[in-house]
Amino acid sequence: MALSLSRRMVTCALLAGSFMSLSSIANAFELAEQGKLTVAFTGDMPGSGWQDGKLVGYDGEIMQRIADKLGLKIQPALMEWSGTIASVKSGRVDVMLGTMGWTEKRTKIMTLSEPIHYFKNGIMQSTKTSWDKLSDLEGKKIGTITGFSFVPELKSIKDLQLSLYDTSDAAVRDLIAGRIDAVIGDPPVISYAIKQNPDWNMHFLAFTDNRPDFPLLTGLGQVVYGLNQKNDDLRQKMDAIIADMWKTCEMKEIGARYGLSSDVWFKPVGQNFRAGVDRPADYKLPSCAAGG
Repeated sequence: MALSLSRRMVTCALLAGSFMSLSSIANAFELAEQGKLTVAFTGDMPGSGWQDGKLVGYDGEIMQRIADKLGLKIQPALMEWSGTIASVKSGRVDVMLGTMGWTEKRTKIMTLSEPIHYFKNGIMQSTKTSWDKLSDLEGKKIGTITGFSFVPELKSIKDLQLSLYDTSDAAVRDLIAGRIDAVIGDPPVISYAIKQNPDWNMHFLAFTDNRPDFPLLTGLGQVVYGLNQKNDDLRQKMDAIIADMWKTCEMKEIGARYGLSSDVWFKPVGQNFRAGVDRPADYKLPSCAAGG
């Protein structure tokens, strides 16, 4: 009996210590609402969604796991893409997600996490066409999303007629209706939507160009989380958890549930633009793929 009581006391002490440790971590950050991680997201699957009181989707599930490990409760803030970055900058939310690509410009206004997967931009189009080069867009009516980093590059393509939309859904509706010729958007979102809707008769082809004058459209994309610059300590804690998830290939396990199963999402191929910008000059991108 004495031994049993002793064990219970030790167990209670360990649990209390664990709770106090998580509580002290949670209170160490400068958050929009203490004890909660306020997350801006668009709800575009397979990247993010909200179900049964938890974040879902590829980006969402990883963020939910990070919050759980930090002892923070998720406070969801669903909004259109155009409002997510501004909300982080103002401090109204702590972090934003939604298949956001890393850019040097964004490092000036936010602190950016380690990548959670990679991508190549490309063209959503009718199965009757096979466009995979920037030159294929010349003279075409192209739709994309307001606030996407590569919009200035699209505007510089000869005779391209650009339409900006607040959501991917709106752009795709116009494509299906024939009001535009193609959509340049989030590759994971577009690929997921096409797979879910074969009756659209659409497909996605990644750009085969590798143009240094069009780095955002044709270069290696890194999907990251964006945080307020005051919260770099939170970003470092998040990065440590993300690094562990890469080491165990948990990223790929989660990705498989949302249609991101091929190596292209998890093995970086192409120039690493982050080295010497917001990471050390010898920074190596994480990988989890065959031979990675």
